[in-house]
Amino acid sequence: MRDLPENERSLAPFRAEIDIIDAQMVELLARRFEVVKHVIAVKQAEGLAALLPERVEDVIDKVSARAETQGVPPELVEKLWRVLIEWVVEYENERLG
Repeated sequence: MRDLPENERSLAPFRAEIDIIDAQMVELLARRFEVVKHVIAVKQAEGLAALLPERVEDVIDKVSARAETQGVPPELVEKLWRVLIEWVVEYENERLG
């Protein structure tokens, strides 16, 4: 804390808490990514496409509604999930050939 300028020291406990939350979010992304690996195997076996637009919209609707009940801006959650889903679809496409 002593490396922080005087006017930023009061932020240190909040920054530490954010760092912990960020680490937890990465752990949750790792869990989600493990499930994606299983999804790829099923999609390969069933001949399904990586992108299933109706599923994308279902996921977006669910997380946006959940965000709203938690006091998180749904627009933020929608933007984050669309980026996440776009990345996952590209990842799946690379593996599905």
